[in-house]
Amino acid sequence: MRIKTQRHNGPVLVAAGGTGGHLFPAEALSRALGQRNIPVELVTDTRALAYADTFPADAIHAVRAATPTGGSALSKVNAMLTLGRGSLQARALLGRINPCIVVGFGGYPTVPPMVAALSRRIPVILHEQNAVIGRANAFLARGATAIATGFETLGRASAGVLAKATHTGNPVRPAVLAAAASPYPGFADGMLRILVTGGSQGARVMSDVVPSAIALLDDSSRQRLIVVQQARGEDEARVRAVYREAGVQAEVAPFFADLPARIGAAHLVIARAGASTVSELAVIGRPSILVPFPHALDQDQAANAQILQRTGAALVVRQSAFTPDALARELNRILASPAEILAPQAAQAKRAGLPDAAERLADLVLTIAGVTAHDAAASDIASLQGSLVR
Repeated sequence: MRIKTQRHNGPVLVAAGGTGGHLFPAEALSRALGQRNIPVELVTDTRALAYADTFPADAIHAVRAATPTGGSALSKVNAMLTLGRGSLQARALLGRINPCIVVGFGGYPTVPPMVAALSRRIPVILHEQNAVIGRANAFLARGATAIATGFETLGRASAGVLAKATHTGNPVRPAVLAAAASPYPGFADGMLRILVTGGSQGARVMSDVVPSAIALLDDSSRQRLIVVQQARGEDEARVRAVYREAGVQAEVAPFFADLPARIGAAHLVIARAGASTVSELAVIGRPSILVPFPHALDQDQAANAQILQRTGAALVVRQSAFTPDALARELNRILASPAEILAPQAAQAKRAGLPDAAERLADLVLTIAGVTAHDAAASDIASLQGSLVR
């Protein structure tokens, strides 16, 4: 299908907020559009402005947002009122910048700009990162022009949502693509390099379990390990102390700015199963032990992890079963023949990756924006949506 990029002067407006996990794919799409000389602006919530310093956009806007799940009835009412005020704020913003299309990346911070776009009859694309549709995207899906999916399957989605779906994959940052160019590390020096991460917010369970598991290994096994571990600030000192007492080479920090490169340098990654993490593991091609966050309302991380487990690239462990003893047994199994166990898993992970996801999503955005810019009839848009589903 020929993509039409001749459209009215308004930019593509990208809506993303909350955490880096939502902003990273939005950033990748913005870079892909920028390379095609398409102007991009970002609308986010005030919480996410801390992540947006280097976001590749011509302008960055903040609107009010809140999450109406959890907490007391009063907090839920206040959150809904905040979303309402944010929607009015976003409607005024859209009136000023007149975007040709709005692309939302999920989470309640994207609800105000997406509601505003629908009220102004601006075409909307929702990107769902996870293997199950999130509540915010499910709320918005009925009015969306198209829905891009991070994974081939989309659980808990209605037939109407699936009819609008296009599998683009999860766009990844340039640093991930750079790491993907590096081959899987060899084992010539006899060392096993392990990366431990709990996502952008960290995960206490990793600090509780992984160092203790490694301390249970015999001395010769511990001498063969090089560990890089993300630990929350309040856990950093005790994690470092366990590794020091065990005589393990370890680098511990609350945050690694070069995390994709560290994934590329690892033989094995122990991690949560957020959509960005799973997608980056696949694009870079690294085996993993995944421990999905157990308290998510939609169990999205469990669904994401299954994508890699089905390919043979990952071992998925429920948090209740993620104990020092169990992990020590798995590490001993791997240490007995690391190349034979891990190298095939790395290859399977690589086959599951979509390194061109940002370009695929950019194609979809420009197709929908191009059709709208040429004042196609609603029936033509519906026909186009049907042809995009694959």
